[in-house]
Amino acid sequence: MASIKIKRNDQVEVIAGKDKGKKGRVLRVIGEKNRLLVEGVMMMKKHVKPNPQRNIKGGIAEQEATIHISNVMLIDAEGNRTRVGTRVEGDKKVRVSKVSGNVIPEKKK
Repeated sequence: MASIKIKRNDQVEVIAGKDKGKKGRVLRVIGEKNRLLVEGVMMMKKHVKPNPQRNIKGGIAEQEATIHISNVMLIDAEGNRTRVGTRVEGDKKVRVSKVSGNVIPEKKK
């Protein structure tokens, strides 16, 4: 199993599927299934039962579904789609954009 090079809070662009061309932020990475939850991408309708105890109204809600990691590409600081490589700088291993060669900064949670 290959390592996942996309992390939470990264900006990604969908390159395949019904949402091709959409950009969004990664909300969750599901490593064992190689899938991502991306904000505003793969919107699905879900039927929700009303639950007065939790103050939930019933109806049809829209929420994101997961998308396979092969269908997205990372967007670097310059706004280009890029593949991700790694490089050792000092004693730290950093992610690097294959297009520009720049280091991809770690986002704070």
